[in-house]
Amino acid sequence: MNCLICNTPTAYFLEKIYSEQPFDQIMADIGPVQYYKCPNCGFTQSYTHTNLSAERWGQLNLDVHHFMEDPTAEKKGNQPPYLEQATMINLLNRNGVISTGCMLDYAAGYGTLSSLLDKYFGIELPIYDEYVKAEGDKRYVATADLTKYSAVINSAMFEHVLSRHDLDKLHALVAENGCLIIHTVVCENIPADTDWFYFRPPVHTAFHTNKSMEILMKQWGYHASVYCPAAKCWVLLKKADADLQERVNLINQELQTTYLIYKLGFVDYWKGF
Repeated sequence: MNCLICNTPTAYFLEKIYSEQPFDQIMADIGPVQYYKCPNCGFTQSYTHTNLSAERWGQLNLDVHHFMEDPTAEKKGNQPPYLEQATMINLLNRNGVISTGCMLDYAAGYGTLSSLLDKYFGIELPIYDEYVKAEGDKRYVATADLTKYSAVINSAMFEHVLSRHDLDKLHALVAENGCLIIHTVVCENIPADTDWFYFRPPVHTAFHTNKSMEILMKQWGYHASVYCPAAKCWVLLKKADADLQERVNLINQELQTTYLIYKLGFVDYWKGF
């Protein structure tokens, strides 16, 4: 199989067997998961998941996410820092770095981020999710209603993709001078360790590196990025100019800390492993 990012032929990397409950039962009919890694950009993906039917992949997502959202269940992974993400979005919006006037939360799950933005910051954020539907919840938009947005936020989906189409479909929603806000794990190298925390959830199928994200940004036409360590989010910007950088600098000066990091290209903040 070829790399989803740079199309380089990938090589076998490692195999993971799910043995802890309830993932051992959820994955019983799927079996061990084989991961392949790109020798060029380091992007790593599951070969096993790409061979699942659409129905089985959808059911796997439902089973795992319903378990993860259960407040009585032992947590098997880290939930996104939703409050910090909402705070970051509010700060960027008030300082003109992004515009929330036409914004979408894509793959929003149960709409936690949208609820926090509305309750604490007065920002109404429409949401879309392929697997989670809430009857009567007016925040959800149907696929047919998707259009171009000045800002699209995607919290914890980049690690769930099976094809390049999954990524391109998300990028296609961003307006010409808009931005894409993503929350995922990006590191210098993917560790060859089946106990690595990001291999733990059995719906994590794609693992990004600093190099693969830099390549993806260029392919999509984003020129600069901002990283917020508190929110663990990258803001990919199609427009890169001195004014935007100055706005970021002024936020940091006002807060008297390096709350945001601006860079032409991808902010390669995480160098570990």
